[in-house]
Amino acid sequence: MRPPKPQSPDEVVKLDQMLCYAIYSAGHALNRIYKPLLDPLGLSYPKYLVMVALWEREGETVGELGARLSLESNTLTPLLKRLESDGLVRRARDAADERQVRIALTPKGRALSDEARAIPGCILAASGLNLDDVRRLQGEISALRIALAQDTGTV
Repeated sequence: MRPPKPQSPDEVVKLDQMLCYAIYSAGHALNRIYKPLLDPLGLSYPKYLVMVALWEREGETVGELGARLSLESNTLTPLLKRLESDGLVRRARDAADERQVRIALTPKGRALSDEARAIPGCILAASGLNLDDVRRLQGEISALRIALAQDTGTV
């Protein structure tokens, strides 16, 4: 897709008017909030996302987990290996289909969910938004991601 040419110098895109920059910089701000919350748990933000997905739905295959997290196998597999070496998950071949690898939480990984339970509330408080606003914003951002993925043919 080729962008239209600006009609005048006033129409040049400015950084603070770019949707992509707003999302990018908000992501960095969120990561700065998450880091001190996750460090005591021994989790990076990507590891935390994997653990949240597993606390929600344990026993998925690597492919299923990757699809839910929008991560390719070459990104997800090293994360899973690190979580396994941390003693939080166990990877095992599916008995019914040896081509599939299923991910299970260890007792230590399951117990970590109790320690992480307060994190969403801390993020909500740091956002300065109420729960309804956060849910609306999350829905809008998800709709944007889906639309962009459809435009690039990656859905």
